[in-house]
Amino acid sequence: MAAHHSDRQVLRYLPVLPAVVLLAVFLAGPVVWAFHASLTNAGLTGRHARNPEWVGLENYQRLLQDPAFPLSVVLTVLFVAGSAIAGQNVLGMALAVLMRRARPAVSATVGTAVVAAWVLPEIVAAFAAYAFFSRDGTFNQLLGAFGLAETDWLYAVPMVAVILANTWRGTAFSMLVYRAALNGVPAELTEAAQMDGAGAWQRLVFITLPVIRGSIATNLMLVTLQTLAVFTLIWVMTAGGPANGSTTLPVLAYQEAFKFGDIGYGTAVAVVLILIGAVFGLAYLRLLREQKP
Repeated sequence: MAAHHSDRQVLRYLPVLPAVVLLAVFLAGPVVWAFHASLTNAGLTGRHARNPEWVGLENYQRLLQDPAFPLSVVLTVLFVAGSAIAGQNVLGMALAVLMRRARPAVSATVGTAVVAAWVLPEIVAAFAAYAFFSRDGTFNQLLGAFGLAETDWLYAVPMVAVILANTWRGTAFSMLVYRAALNGVPAELTEAAQMDGAGAWQRLVFITLPVIRGSIATNLMLVTLQTLAVFTLIWVMTAGGPANGSTTLPVLAYQEAFKFGDIGYGTAVAVVLILIGAVFGLAYLRLLREQKP
């Protein structure tokens, strides 16, 4: 009887076995390889590419002495906070709330315009953002129509440009998440608050936001992890410059590994990025767990 029960337990897990195998091969495998490579002097070419040697924590000691590393960490946090948390998240929420009050034609037009940026391939969106912010781009032409002087935005304020570009490209995801979440808020709750004299802002803060708290935490986790991995957008717009002024951790890892051929050092940077993503993920998962009764 016990053996039969055990067999049934095993059979229940068989449907998820392919997913577990795929995760192990395409996610856990590369992560383990990255941790191992970060402890070697593996190179892209040459003697160390063929026979990498074990160097222990030497690459991580180099990180602590590299002046580009702390700057990249600060720029990465700034990029995530500006474009994901404050940009995509807040703007997506605002659009979702406003679209519920707008006329159907206006809501459909705004929704289509916002989603259009999201469905573009990343390389196409990056070139479009570059064309907008470059010295001869659309933004300067619009400013010129009002008699304002041209500015090379990608050189003068590179982080502001890439933050605005990533906000523009990713806001649609947050907007769709919050539109679905707002549709699940019980109408009787907001109607009761309205009858008690609560204004629109009070209903949003004290009724709507607590009800959709789980969707907010989920959206924050997803947009944060997506933004941590953004590389193509920044590389096409600024290539990390000028003077490392927009070199986030993915850009630094690429430069070290494939531009300078130091795979071991580049993967050490990537491992730090993985750990930062894990910290964000655990914080959001804890937030999700705390809201459950």
